Amino acid sequence: MERMNRIHIVCKRKKEEARVVAREIMARFGGTTEILLNEEAAQELGYEKAFELEHVGDGASLIIVLGGDGTLLSVARQLRGREVPILGVNLGGLGFLSETSLEELPEMLASVVQGRYALSRRTMLRVAVKRAGELVFDLSVLNDAVITKDALARIIDIETFVDDEYLTTYRADGLILSTATGSTGYSLAAGGPILHPSLTHIVVTPICPHTLTNRPILLPEQAALRAILFSKDERVILTLDGQIGFPLEAGDEVTVRKSPFAVNLIRSKSRGYFEVLRTKLKWGER
Repeated sequence: MERMNRIHIVCKRKKEEARVVAREIMARFGGTTEILLNEEAAQELGYEKAFELEHVGDGASLIIVLGGDGTLLSVARQLRGREVPILGVNLGGLGFLSETSLEELPEMLASVVQGRYALSRRTMLRVAVKRAGELVFDLSVLNDAVITKDALARIIDIETFVDDEYLTTYRADGLILSTATGSTGYSLAAGGPILHPSLTHIVVTPICPHTLTNRPILLPEQAALRAILFSKDERVILTLDGQIGFPLEAGDEVTVRKSPFAVNLIRSKSRGYFEVLRTKLKWGER
């Protein structure tokens, strides 16, 4: 792999520790590698070389995310097909996406800058909404898309099709469509399965279904799920990666399929996926 000649660093908002680590990276590698910061962090540090977040990865050979899984999810949505390797550095507890700890960062980054690293390629979902036949929303996400009712709303009706074949009409609090990466998030809490991140299936998990025999389903990567909202008088929201909300109306058609975009995460050298899984879910503890 080629040596990294331009690095984009994204710091978690209002996280002083992220800015401290960014300074350390710039001091160590700034003499041999061009380093740019996201605008907000650059302004806080008085640093001139900056980029707008919507242009993250543009012209870069490496993206370093200093924060946690939430920050990395927002970066992934902005890439829009720029498959630049991402090194996620977790500044708090161990993350599913941000695997690299501060302790291992110096050694890890030295190897990565020299082009010595392994990648975990992650599937994304393309989520589109049509209203009266017109496209009103279109976005690729790394974790999940959730159709859910307002806290005070009654149960909602969602008619679903896999490609052109009718699946069922869910009467539930909502519906989660997730990637393998997102399978350890909201989908897992709602009773969905854990998928290894290398898998490309779409996970369909109902939230508190009225029919108890409604169970999570894995769809093949080439499938498209269409969900049509039937409920007229309820407040329903489409939430993307737990960070972006889009209000739905009765008759809206949400289509979820594998995105043409993907995300390339640099894998930690010190721990594998199953160690992260055991640690995060506290398996084996009493």
